[in-house]
Amino acid sequence: MLHFVLAESALELVPKEAWKSPSVASDARRRGVEPSRILLDRSFHHSAMLKMRDGDRRGRPDLVHTTLLCVAGTPLYLDGKAKAYVHTLDGRVLEFRERTRLPKSYFRFRGLMEKLLADGGGEGLVDVYRSDIPALVKKRVASDFVLGLSVQGRMLGREELARLVGAARNPCVLVGGFPRGHFSPETAKAADDLVRIDQRPLEAHVVASRVVYDIERGQMGLND
Repeated sequence: MLHFVLAESALELVPKEAWKSPSVASDARRRGVEPSRILLDRSFHHSAMLKMRDGDRRGRPDLVHTTLLCVAGTPLYLDGKAKAYVHTLDGRVLEFRERTRLPKSYFRFRGLMEKLLADGGGEGLVDVYRSDIPALVKKRVASDFVLGLSVQGRMLGREELARLVGAARNPCVLVGGFPRGHFSPETAKAADDLVRIDQRPLEAHVVASRVVYDIERGQMGLND
């Protein structure tokens, strides 16, 4: 089983200090919900986020959605050999049951995430709990090899990456779920190895797609 963790993801409900912001209040009225029950989204709440701590790393649920779809559409995931987790910047984890189908529409995904974060788990398909990355990967997942993908890591070829992950009994892959920046020191230290797959910084969904594909190829013994 490959455990795929989208770490420090820019997925959260609007924090209390922004509930009365005009952009948030307007969005909440338009949707007919309380400000406390909507996702922070830079597309709608840009002005409210300008003074937020770490504002440039927050409010990107679309990034999380796109990356999860890239993982959930792979043969590895569809065969029940990969499991997805979303770890958020505010220390929550959404653990998806194997083969859980995710909404293709962003707006349906947004509604699901809002319900999960506001109310808790999703009828056995998604568990929601508090955890930091070290506890998640070492205790909950109990991984014997954690690979972190970061531009701060060493360059690693595709075949070597597949061999590293394939040699583990219960591997875990960490990909950043934020639009810019790097893993926190705590998250980086939780990885047994920190690597990059390109000289350029790549978007999370691109990294996720390539890594899962390379692991699939390694399992099937294919070469370019």
